[in-house]
Parts: sequence; structure tokens; C-alpha cells
Amino acid sequence: MNTHVFDQAIALTATGDGRYTGATSPAYANMVGPFGGVTAATALNAVMRHPALLGEPLSLTVNFCAALADGPFAVSAQPVRTNRSTQHWVVAITQAGASGEAETVVTATVVTAARRSTWSVDDEPMPSVPMPDAVAPYAVPSPVEWIRRYELRPVEGAIPHRWDGGGSDSRSRLWMRDVVPRPLDLCGLAALADVFFPRVWLRRATRVPAGTVSMTVYFHAGSVQLAEVGHGWVLGQARAQAFRNGFFDQTALLWNEAGHLLCSSHQVVYYKE
Repeated sequence: MNTHVFDQAIALTATGDGRYTGATSPAYANMVGPFGGVTAATALNAVMRHPALLGEPLSLTVNFCAALADGPFAVSAQPVRTNRSTQHWVVAITQAGASGEAETVVTATVVTAARRSTWSVDDEPMPSVPMPDAVAPYAVPSPVEWIRRYELRPVEGAIPHRWDGGGSDSRSRLWMRDVVPRPLDLCGLAALADVFFPRVWLRRATRVPAGTVSMTVYFHAGSVQLAEVGHGWVLGQARAQAFRNGFFDQTALLWNEAGHLLCSSHQVVYYKE
């Protein structure tokens, strides 16, 4: 059975205690370097593969220090503290720079936990939207390769067809899933949390250079709940709160078709005038 292109992209080879090597995938190429979501998933995968792992991820924070260049890289994932039910991790991705010396391009922190059954409720209901079969697929051609890996069906807030400065709102809602069927898991969910195009493009209907500086994903579902999603659709919602002095933030929420909140995300993004 062939390995899914996503699993190929986040694949790591162990080289020592919490140390791995990997390589960027042309299938997830972005304008500069790879799609940030697949980089975040790679950092999480290093923790998921570690033999000392306790439980499953609660949160993932990824800081994009520099653009990841096409080619090989090294990953280090180290548990810095393990408690009775939680574990704290520090992750770094490095590449050889122009001088040949290793340079840090990504840092990340991960908190994992052994979850237990308690009273639970979703306090953020899924919005009432048309189901995926009633929504037309994303039809705007994209110059980047990674977007071809996902089937996207925008309900509202699609990427502007006209860049005329007439934007008025930053909210998007869209159905999403892998084009090639792949059961949803925690690494896949981390990547889906980053599929939204820059909010500044929608709010202004003006295309300006933009890139994520830091992204955090909070996992409200574990592997068992995600296995129930399978290759089903996920509804994503993203919006910004403020644009100021070259940076804006973005909140995102992702639900399964049954309306259960799978994860929430927050990121800060740089934009250039």
C-alpha cells in the first residue's frame, strides 16, 4: 500500500535520542519554503514518534524563525519535564546555512497529556452552514502547490476574485479535507488549522506579502475522536481581530461534520506594505 503524500512529507528518520532527519516535500511547496501547516505537523510528528511520549498533544506552538529552505533538515524533540499527567516538550528544526553551519529555522513547544474521562461540553457551537455537497469547490487558481493537496469548499469569505481594495470583513468559513483520502489524525489536524489564506488579503482585498510568525493549536479531540472523522469533512472558521503596525492575529476553529469542536488555533502574522 502506498504511503500517503502527507505522511511522506512529515516522515522522519531517527538518528539518536530524540533526534531525526527529514526533508521538504515539493508536494507541499509554498511561495517561500513549504506550507507552514506541514512544517507544524513535522514538529509534532517528532514528539509523536518519541519513545518517552506521555499521552497525546494538548497544545502545539510553532515559531517560524526563518523560511525553511528546500532540502534536508534536522529535528530535535526533547521532553523537558514530565509530570503525573502532563509532559512538556521543546522542539527545534535546523538546516545548514550559507556558511555550512546549522541554523535554527523553527522552534516549537508541545504539551502532551494523559487525558481522562470527565464532564465535557463544546461551548462554541458550529455555525449553521450548508453541508459540503451543497457548496462549490474552491475554483480560484493558485500559484502554490500545497493547496492542491486539499479539497476546499468555501461557504463564505473566499479568496478575493478582484484585488480592488474593497474588502470589509476578515471571516472565512469553509469545508476542508485531503484530496487523496487519508484518515484524520493529530498531525493532519495541525496542518488543517493553517490552511486559511492571510486574513489581510480578505479584509483589504489587497494582496500584500504576509507570513506566519507564530502559530498555536489547541487540541480538543484526541486520536480516538479523530479516527471517527476518518476521511470526512472538517468545517473551518478563521478571522482576525486586529491589523496594526505590520502584524495581525488570526483565530481559527475546526469542527467535524457532527458539530464537535476538534481544535482551536491562534496565530500572529507579519504583513508588508
